[in-house]
Amino acid sequence: MKIEALLNGILAQQIGEAEGVAISAIQFDSRLVTAHTLFVALKGVQTDGHDYINKAIEQGATAILCEQMVEPKENVLYIVVEDAALAMGIMARNFYGNPSANLQLVGITGTNGKTTTATLLYQLFMNLGYTVGLISTVENKIGKKIIPSTHTTPDVLALNRLLVQMNEAGCEYAFMEVSSHAVEQQRTAGVHFVGGVFTNITHDHLDYHKTFQNYIYAKKKFFDQLPATAFALTNIDDKRGAVMLQNTRATKVTYALKSMATYKAKVIENSLSGLIMNLDGEEFYARLVGGFNAYNLLCVYATARLLEADKLEVMAALSVLDSAEGRFDFWQDAKTGIVSIVDYAHTPDALEKVLQTIDKLRTGTEKIITVVGCGGDRDTNKRPMMAKVACDYSQQVILTSDNPRTEVPSVILEQMEAGVPQYAQRNTLIIEDRRQAIRTACQLATNGDIILVAGKGHEKYQDVKGVKLPFDDKEELRACLKLY
Repeated sequence: MKIEALLNGILAQQIGEAEGVAISAIQFDSRLVTAHTLFVALKGVQTDGHDYINKAIEQGATAILCEQMVEPKENVLYIVVEDAALAMGIMARNFYGNPSANLQLVGITGTNGKTTTATLLYQLFMNLGYTVGLISTVENKIGKKIIPSTHTTPDVLALNRLLVQMNEAGCEYAFMEVSSHAVEQQRTAGVHFVGGVFTNITHDHLDYHKTFQNYIYAKKKFFDQLPATAFALTNIDDKRGAVMLQNTRATKVTYALKSMATYKAKVIENSLSGLIMNLDGEEFYARLVGGFNAYNLLCVYATARLLEADKLEVMAALSVLDSAEGRFDFWQDAKTGIVSIVDYAHTPDALEKVLQTIDKLRTGTEKIITVVGCGGDRDTNKRPMMAKVACDYSQQVILTSDNPRTEVPSVILEQMEAGVPQYAQRNTLIIEDRRQAIRTACQLATNGDIILVAGKGHEKYQDVKGVKLPFDDKEELRACLKLY
């Protein structure tokens, strides 16, 4: 592509000769640069791309996008902008032919429920007969084709390549998780959304955002950037739900179980067999379990209606949907009645909601046995809170390791243990080895008890010192319950 076309919509200072310069690729990783590449010097948390400009030129870069000028080299075009990440997003849109404009693309943001909501919307519109794209934490999908996911929201170059593939596959709709990191890092810059959805917000990612207010504003920024032609759908039961709509140009729409809202629902019955709800004036059944899934289902219904899907067709399709992998995955042993649940809950709020749901499902004296840990190199403030929540709703708690990354697991567990209330200390075990922790939970369970293994959900690994070791909570649980 000619550089003039690539720079359409970008305010920049050009240093060097631009006429005749053609670009065959855009890269922000200098190791991937080849001949006729435009290299983007991004300033990251760990590294600064400006330090790799000369390396990129040595490998064939003919144009450099940067925020501060370096000593120029001959036959290289330098494009200086205020925000390289934002400019890269616009460039990616231009380079890949604006693929998001050919889709009904909806972005979903919030602390909890993003993956479930995006996955349910994907399933729903597939069941309605459309070819649909999905971009999520668990996996990316183009129709029925599965593409492994490495980030909740891909970088803007990978995102546009995915959207191009969706165009080529004939996708009419696409549903995408939008993380707070992605908004801050401009990973959705230049992407056209027909709608934005807010699920909820609780304390998370403060290791990155530093303050809860910064985290809220990162979510809000996504709605501030929506076009006037889009819709902005928010959970008005969340006390920050209204904040998301304050400055958006998009059409403002709300959903709620408790408050007055555009779309309303009420839970009639909640059991292990599913939910019965009154939704928008109609009664319907869903396979999903728990009050948090009532919100997810209502959110999905509202989004589908805003995309002009037929009301009764949407309800019929909703009734047969399954949740995303690792989101309240449960099964019951036919002989012992022991219920096993694996859930991704890795924030205090998410863990509390799951445990509240489990508590309401108890019919007698069944014990709730919770196995939970906290990830390393992440928000340390939530560690004692996670332990306290587990103790508040469980008869037995086992604190264990969960992706310690570069941290020492025993230190993480000490910080969690600080949150264990005095009344729960006798019923709290600390077992660093996650496999042994799950095995112990199974040994402690008797007929009818409920085992919750929280924090990892769909993940198939333990991240230890930069190495991802194979580990699957579901497989560990199944193996243990066959032994005991």
